[in-house]
Amino acid sequence: MSTSSILLRTSSLRRILMATTLAATMALPFSVSPLLAEVPLSGYADLVEKVTPSVVFIEVTAKPAVADAQTAQNAPDPFQEFMKRFGMPDQNFGQGPDQNQNPDQSPNGGVMRGLGSGFIISADGEIVTNNHVVKDATSIKVTLNDGKEYTAHVVGTDPMTDVALIKLDKASGLPVATLGNKDKLRVGDAVVAVGNPFGLGGTVTSGIVSALGRDIHSGPYDNFIQTDAAINKGNSGGPLFNATGDVVGMNTAIYSPTGGSVGIGFSVPAQTIFDVVSQLRDKGHVDRGWLGVMIQSVTPDLAQALGLPSADGAIVASVQPDSPASAAKLQSGDVIVAVNGTSVDKSHALPVLVAGIVSGQTAELAILRDGKAQTVSVKIGTLTPEKLQLASADATKDLGGNSVTPLGLTVQPVTPDIAQGLGLPADSSGVVIDKVDAASDNADKLQSGDVIVEAAGKAISSADELRTAVASAPQKSAVLLKVLRDGKPLFIGASIATM
Repeated sequence: MSTSSILLRTSSLRRILMATTLAATMALPFSVSPLLAEVPLSGYADLVEKVTPSVVFIEVTAKPAVADAQTAQNAPDPFQEFMKRFGMPDQNFGQGPDQNQNPDQSPNGGVMRGLGSGFIISADGEIVTNNHVVKDATSIKVTLNDGKEYTAHVVGTDPMTDVALIKLDKASGLPVATLGNKDKLRVGDAVVAVGNPFGLGGTVTSGIVSALGRDIHSGPYDNFIQTDAAINKGNSGGPLFNATGDVVGMNTAIYSPTGGSVGIGFSVPAQTIFDVVSQLRDKGHVDRGWLGVMIQSVTPDLAQALGLPSADGAIVASVQPDSPASAAKLQSGDVIVAVNGTSVDKSHALPVLVAGIVSGQTAELAILRDGKAQTVSVKIGTLTPEKLQLASADATKDLGGNSVTPLGLTVQPVTPDIAQGLGLPADSSGVVIDKVDAASDNADKLQSGDVIVEAAGKAISSADELRTAVASAPQKSAVLLKVLRDGKPLFIGASIATM
């Protein structure tokens, strides 16, 4: 990697960074202070003088896992593999500004070099930066604002939030950054970014908080601060300060058609950094709560079909066997509207809330089942890589008779041969869609190859059963269908045509 190449993750326009994750809060040696972000009348000179000693510049040397540079450039990107795994489409934003991995050729077979930023959180040299800055590092050199140089080693990393904790070797008495309280951060507050763009050295840019809780579809735990402060290649891992000099975020991703700043940057919130670093210090990794459900958003169509007052909550598409959700008797079709009293306004909020619950603790879930409010107690488990199906069933990927006129469909029963062709168990039941009428209101909801297994809560195995279920649906303008798409369960609020 060239010295101008690794920074906040800019490899290509379709690269997407991982998202934030809340974990159990533990005591840290650095303080957390309230936020009072006001633009100083005299400018930012005093602020910059105060905060820059705690900002560092990181130079990483890494050896690619493959033998030559060309192979390294063509190697699959783990972040894109994650996106594919959860059915999330590529998008032209959420890039880290600094991950063009172009290995510098050398006699030893392609050493990769890159630059990033970070900030000191303890006097003995603990530093927070991005995981992608130090990933696969064979050596790390850190330069302080006063020019002193140190070697460093990785304490722990968390790819899911792109947060890493490194520590300087043989350091003491260093200036420390203070983490702010994100709960007091407001849209419109003034912020200052400090980092090492393009390897130029300490650079300060300013702007405001453009949005909070931003979901850039990079994973199940997105909770970014959006800012218009200029963030470029090399700012990766650098702090975002408020106007009183407290760190409110870590600069991690940008939206950019060109690779440079266009005024849309994303920062990991301070509270997420606090929670993740607590665990990285103690364990070297992060444990997250696990519920064991596949979920999807409650769309207006689904809300209408379910008879819900609003399109809030997360609908359970399926419950994983031998999971906490299964033990608590959660059911497919349940709509989770709150966790421990905190509202789940959108489905994306559920993984964040569950991730922040310590394994073994009991969570109270407020749900709607058949339109009736209930409370379910669930003993939360521990999320492992094998259990990452919690992230989302929200994506709707494309697949590649008997008429059910109210839905605009032609269907046929699922036979063992059809099930095999669809990659389903031979004993699968339901009806497979042969055709969707292009003029139907369901043309953008259902598609050929979808297998309808339930309609209005009733199991379906024939066109007649589907017609009967539609005719008896509680909501006369819409019916709740449970379908299998690529073998994955998905609820759809299908429109019923008036005759």
